[in-house]
Amino acid sequence: MPSIGIAGAGILGRVLAWRLVQAGFKVSLFDSDSKHGNQGAVWTAAGMLTPHTELEASNAVFELELSALSRWTSLAESLTGLVTLNRGGCLVVAHPQDTASLAQFNQVLQHHAARASAQAEHLDYAALKDLQPELAERFRKALWFPQEQWVNPHEVMHALATKLLEAGVEWHESSPITTLSAYTLQTPHHTYTFDCVVDTRGLGAKEAWQGFRGVRGEVIEVFAPEVELNCLVRLLHPRYALYIVPRPHHHYVIGATQIESEDSSPISVRSALELLSAAYSIHSGFAEARIVALRTNCRPTLPDHAPHLQVERGLLRANGLYRHGILLSPEIAYQLEQQLEYALC
Repeated sequence: MPSIGIAGAGILGRVLAWRLVQAGFKVSLFDSDSKHGNQGAVWTAAGMLTPHTELEASNAVFELELSALSRWTSLAESLTGLVTLNRGGCLVVAHPQDTASLAQFNQVLQHHAARASAQAEHLDYAALKDLQPELAERFRKALWFPQEQWVNPHEVMHALATKLLEAGVEWHESSPITTLSAYTLQTPHHTYTFDCVVDTRGLGAKEAWQGFRGVRGEVIEVFAPEVELNCLVRLLHPRYALYIVPRPHHHYVIGATQIESEDSSPISVRSALELLSAAYSIHSGFAEARIVALRTNCRPTLPDHAPHLQVERGLLRANGLYRHGILLSPEIAYQLEQQLEYALC
């Protein structure tokens, strides 16, 4: 039974560990955080699995995202009872003064129509009112993507931790990696040897990637008992793209800013005002919402905004999942597993 040492217990590290355990590998997982910590970028993500509504921002990885979306079905099934794969679809809307943004968005979709696995449905006022009555108060039309999905990243991370610990994974928490090379991982107190090492540390592996940087993102979670949304909502705007992601019991995640900065300090006043004002412009019920959390983190990004793998004997690396980390993790984990045959030679 080959031994695999995985550096990084973020979403990619955990998904990969779960795949390898199920395939019969002996897995050890290392992370600078605790088993139940919340320091990585995944804890700030909203969990959108939306390749079509993100197409204009993720053109370079669109096919990867489509493949990843199908892999999410089997991943969620393997975590049955612990993770909910929400299949409520996504509505894309724009205010009357921003209808040009909606038209431009539709042009992008038409340009890539041959690549898309499904097309948007154009909803007039009557259809929108029938599908999501509360949005019809402020919008006269929308684009509807019934195939788009979402998960709760916190739920996924806890579920994977539970499954991995039950499966006997050797989890080295609070163990930052000081040195990483083929076959070897070193922490401040010990050196470990494996048949193969896999580096999924994200921002923690910055020194191994040329042009690597972090991009700041911010989200707000609110409790809004006056709002009844059962699908994802994306608002198009000339300056930013806002989304609203439903959570159980009238909780919603509102995001997200995208700032070229590696600053992970608390959310700025400007960002908070923009996000909350945009949410209120979508639904008046957000005026009386209560702010539950404001979260900030940095996403690992390479120059082309696409994930990359490095493969050598005894060592695999993956990084640069950017804002697509939740969606792409099952696909990148699959690709890493496919490379193990070479790396183990």
